[in-house]
Amino acid sequence: MKVVVGQGSCGIASGAKKTEEALKELIKKNDLKDVKLDKTGCIGTCYLEPIVDVYNDEGELEARYVKVYAENVDRIVEEHLKNKNIVKDMLISDEDAAILSSQDRIVLRNCGVINPERIEEYVKRDGYKAAKKALTKMTPEEVIEVIKISGLRGRGGAGFPTWFKWDAARRNDADEKYIVCNADEGDPGAFMDRSVLEGDPNAVLEGMIIGGYAMGATEGVIYVRAEYPLAIIRLEIALEQARKKGYLGKGIFGTDIDFDIRIKAGAGAFVCGEETALIASLEGERGMPRLKPPFPAQKGYWQKPTNINNVETYANVAWIIRNGGEAFAARGTQKSNGSKVFALAGKIKKGGLVEVPMGLPIKEVIYKMGGGIKEDKEFKAVQMGGPSGGCIPASLVDTPVDYESIGKTGAIVGSGGMIVMDETTCMVDMARYFLDFTRDESCGKCNYCRIGTKRMLEILERITNGEGKPGDIELLEELAMKIRDGAMCGLGQTAPNPVLTTIRYFRNEYEDHIYNHKCTAKSCKALISYSISDKCVGCTLCAKNCPVDAISGKVKQKHVIDNDKCIKCGKCAEHCKFQAVNVE
Repeated sequence: MKVVVGQGSCGIASGAKKTEEALKELIKKNDLKDVKLDKTGCIGTCYLEPIVDVYNDEGELEARYVKVYAENVDRIVEEHLKNKNIVKDMLISDEDAAILSSQDRIVLRNCGVINPERIEEYVKRDGYKAAKKALTKMTPEEVIEVIKISGLRGRGGAGFPTWFKWDAARRNDADEKYIVCNADEGDPGAFMDRSVLEGDPNAVLEGMIIGGYAMGATEGVIYVRAEYPLAIIRLEIALEQARKKGYLGKGIFGTDIDFDIRIKAGAGAFVCGEETALIASLEGERGMPRLKPPFPAQKGYWQKPTNINNVETYANVAWIIRNGGEAFAARGTQKSNGSKVFALAGKIKKGGLVEVPMGLPIKEVIYKMGGGIKEDKEFKAVQMGGPSGGCIPASLVDTPVDYESIGKTGAIVGSGGMIVMDETTCMVDMARYFLDFTRDESCGKCNYCRIGTKRMLEILERITNGEGKPGDIELLEELAMKIRDGAMCGLGQTAPNPVLTTIRYFRNEYEDHIYNHKCTAKSCKALISYSISDKCVGCTLCAKNCPVDAISGKVKQKHVIDNDKCIKCGKCAEHCKFQAVNVE
């Protein structure tokens, strides 16, 4: 029997390490010598962590227990491990199990299933078969043709055809070529790449080996942000084990091909997600983009032909080579093939990772996979594509999730982050948040991005502080167009997108802020006030929980809020059981 504890970053943050220690102690105490304790990565249901799986001697999953904390581990040990009785009230629900089983998991095929620190488990699930097949039975041109047939597009943001980039690098002759994995995942609310690196690092390595062979690369580099320590540790383990197996290094897979991969830990600059800025950082320079052409496939790392794809792109490659390009192309839509991993965050009931076929409507991703909106509030919008993307309103919830359809809304698929917003989200403040992020992360090389985002942020801050002026909306639009047309790199050019899409779909909220001095969502503190209605029964809970003593009144009598003292923290409304606190 084997007991497996989910230990991705989400599981560890939820207490999985303590759960593991408690299990270890109880298994030893009860002398359960036939029970093996193991670990795995995140299976995607982050909202259910810590997760503990129990497998029988035949390797079949007997039970998946959720929210297993150190204090309730003893029930699993006593009832299941000792007495062979499944603890039914701790099992994953049928609804949550259905969410997992209904996904089309290619990238996440091994996440939450294998021990990412043991290469043998990856190999047992057909790992490295595709690399061996490519290097011993296929020409580089044949490999690229399979990727072309599959229709795989870069999963890092732009959705550029993967085969084209590989072929462009292959056609450029040089004594050295490089293949780079962009694991500098910087979008707020995005954690797809981190989870894959933590849960199945060998899938990324195998994809890079295949891609490196196709383009003739002599070395591979994984550029991963230093804020992902667990991902780096598991990558280092995977690299060492792959070298011992002969999958990396000299004469890999018994051929005359020499190829190895190393890790470069980045400092965590958002701009280093842009490929030319990433290359500059790799070379030891400040991460700043440069004009193209020449493209990296012509002159990239150390002025040599270089191919850059992100984690998710490489994680698809081995599956495609094993199963054929047609199998991948059969999923998704005509122009957006395959499946896509999305990170669900924000005002959603079931936050985590899901992998679904391209073309699935936004509504199905949010309500079927994500369980809908927290507290059953009204769905308002979803931000897709991070700071480079845009807000898609509830009226477009039936939009298919593919590159073309999402692009028409003004947003982008991006790397796959979905930040869900409800009726309490102020769209002006949301735009301000993203502009604040891009202003801070601007490398400062070009004026349009460095100064333009700062000026746009200043206007948005005035509006949310109740100091908006007539003409501010038009000025925001004008600045946005200038930045979009004048910025040097893609990140600068797309920085205004959150503002443009919120103006496009929620212009009324901007107008309410400016002309009526009201925040529709009752979120911006400068534009709201608190008062107590006649529903108040004088229970004193509001006064007891007010951090600044702004509420006065006697027991069993209506209370009053002193608005000069009130800091608008919302504690009074939060603790009132009679809905007597009004927010205007």
